[in-house]
Amino acid sequence: MIRRVALALVHHPVLDRGGAVITTAITNLDLHDMARSACTYGLTDMFVVHPIAAQRELCEKVRDHWLQGSGARRIPDRAPPMRLLRVVSSLQQVHELLGGRGAIEIWVTSARTLPTATSFQDARARLSRPGPPVLLVFGTGWGLASAVVDDADQRLEPIRAAVPTGFNHLSVRAACAVVLDRLLGAS
Repeated sequence: MIRRVALALVHHPVLDRGGAVITTAITNLDLHDMARSACTYGLTDMFVVHPIAAQRELCEKVRDHWLQGSGARRIPDRAPPMRLLRVVSSLQQVHELLGGRGAIEIWVTSARTLPTATSFQDARARLSRPGPPVLLVFGTGWGLASAVVDDADQRLEPIRAAVPTGFNHLSVRAACAVVLDRLLGAS
């Protein structure tokens, strides 16, 4: 991988089952599992995007437990992934921390087929060539709101099974691991 890659786990603006824009709650498992995936594949940051201060505080408490609390003493292997965790209130704040919207490429994921979707093979090739840092954006709930998708530079193809099952709704942490392996895993 030549390019810097960071990921953002977005809790707002995301969709509910009916397509309305909502805010979802932070889950402890997503924080741990996605940070571990980000660390495994060499990402520089994992941003958790949430507009509600109490939810950001919860995320920071979980992170701090593994960096300075009893979790750090009991299971020190959790510290490196949790050091990647950055808690912010908006995607705009993520853009600013990465040098501004014009300085990065935003790649979004979806379980739905998006217009002009990029294959994992093509996206992997892009990452091996020089270019701006990439922010890989994952949505919670039923996916990212259209405003986020419309702002993206690349829309990745959905994860699909080799045999059609009629079901495609992975947890965001499972989807993150699959996407990172397809983009950055050993060939």
